[in-house]
Amino acid sequence: VQLEESGGGLVQAGGSLRLSCAASGSTSSINAWGWYRQAPGKQRDVVAVITSGDGSTSYIDSVKGRFTISRDNAKNTVYLQMNSLKTEDTAVYYCNSMPFRRDFWGTGTLVTVSS
Repeated sequence: VQLEESGGGLVQAGGSLRLSCAASGSTSSINAWGWYRQAPGKQRDVVAVITSGDGSTSYIDSVKGRFTISRDNAKNTVYLQMNSLKTEDTAVYYCNSMPFRRDFWGTGTLVTVSS
């Protein structure tokens, strides 16, 4: 499986971005997808998760009500809609299976939120 993230950029606090993660290869065995982020000097952590089956979602507390994860199974694409962005959301964002697989990591997409 290869994953390609896109949609990052520079945005002012309070703004919005929509990230996309296009998957190629055999993804039928993946039960859940996650968006992860890694801020400078910090570890990479999961932000949001969506199941492949019924589309159940979960979020870390700091993004609840602001971020929405979704997926389009036909397009093999997972999205992360990010609203009301805060400076602390600045990070490189990655998608991966949940739990992650080391061989799935892409290059990520950089989100920079300015004050």
